[in-house]
Amino acid sequence: MPLYFLALAVFAMGTSEFMLAGLVPGIAAALGVSLPQAGYLTSAFALGMVAGAPLTAALARSWRRRTALLWFLALFAFTHVAGALTTSFAVLLGTRVLAAVAYAGFLAVALTAATALARPGRALGVLLGGSTVACVAGVPGGALLDAAFGWRSAFWVVALLCLPAFAAVRRIPDTPAGDRPRGLRAELAVVRPLAGLLLAGALVNAATFGVFTSLAPVAAGVAPVPVVLGAFGAGCFAGITAAGRLADRWPGRVVAVGGSLLLAGWVASVPAAHDPVALVTLAFTQGALSFAVGGTVIARILRLAEGAPTMKGAYATAALNVGATAGPVLAGAAANPFWPAAVLVAGALTTYACLRRRT
Repeated sequence: MPLYFLALAVFAMGTSEFMLAGLVPGIAAALGVSLPQAGYLTSAFALGMVAGAPLTAALARSWRRRTALLWFLALFAFTHVAGALTTSFAVLLGTRVLAAVAYAGFLAVALTAATALARPGRALGVLLGGSTVACVAGVPGGALLDAAFGWRSAFWVVALLCLPAFAAVRRIPDTPAGDRPRGLRAELAVVRPLAGLLLAGALVNAATFGVFTSLAPVAAGVAPVPVVLGAFGAGCFAGITAAGRLADRWPGRVVAVGGSLLLAGWVASVPAAHDPVALVTLAFTQGALSFAVGGTVIARILRLAEGAPTMKGAYATAALNVGATAGPVLAGAAANPFWPAAVLVAGALTTYACLRRRT
């Protein structure tokens, strides 16, 4: 049960990450900035996630886990209250950076706490299940709240979501008061050899989020956009759930078979994107395969980095968010987002195969 409490908090935080896509026009109009400027809010959040994970994890190394989780969650809630009240774009931009840092710190510690409660694959499946549900609900939810009550209401809703999450996190087991973390250099020495696996995870996530951010314009005129996005999000949830069951037993098979199918699916998506049935079907299967493969790679990292109890979650979080930041940029620069996704997955499979040969 404590694992699901952590997933609830991740859902609240993930909703904030994804909802902004539907709020940019309203924020730009309300605060008197251009659409590109308002788009910086998304970039600021992504950069805060990448930089925040290792920094906050290192800062919280001597804290009790529950204490760290509660402080990060409280900071996250505060930034949304401040964001809902401000009339300054600069202040709002600053709150998005702080919110991302708090989210990154929470997720890094939560990944470590979760692997102490269950096997890495299952722990990751439940924890990131909250993120995939947020992925489905965040974008349309933010847009609906903006249309009905204004963009500030979305920030208030996220702040309110933090209250049950805060109460839930208080119930998870804490680390013993006498626990002392290993030296930071010792932990980094454990994580450093896993750079190849971190790269593979980042590449898969780059493909996933590159396509996700491009699905709406791809689907426009072919199939109902909410249906396509919903199918992709449902697939992501199914994939990370399956990874929770399979990643601990057969990680190599999941990556080899699932990765090959994922690569073939991105290539097949190029001609199939003009058929509504094929597009919805591929949105579901590709979402499922993406999270199954990516989740398995991250679970493998968490298992191999048991000697780095603090920093393993931080670097796994950073890898995921490097991919989530780079993927949309690469997809936006291409005429068709499915080709960059195929290339990125091919790179991840090649990297993983090389690592398997060495070991």
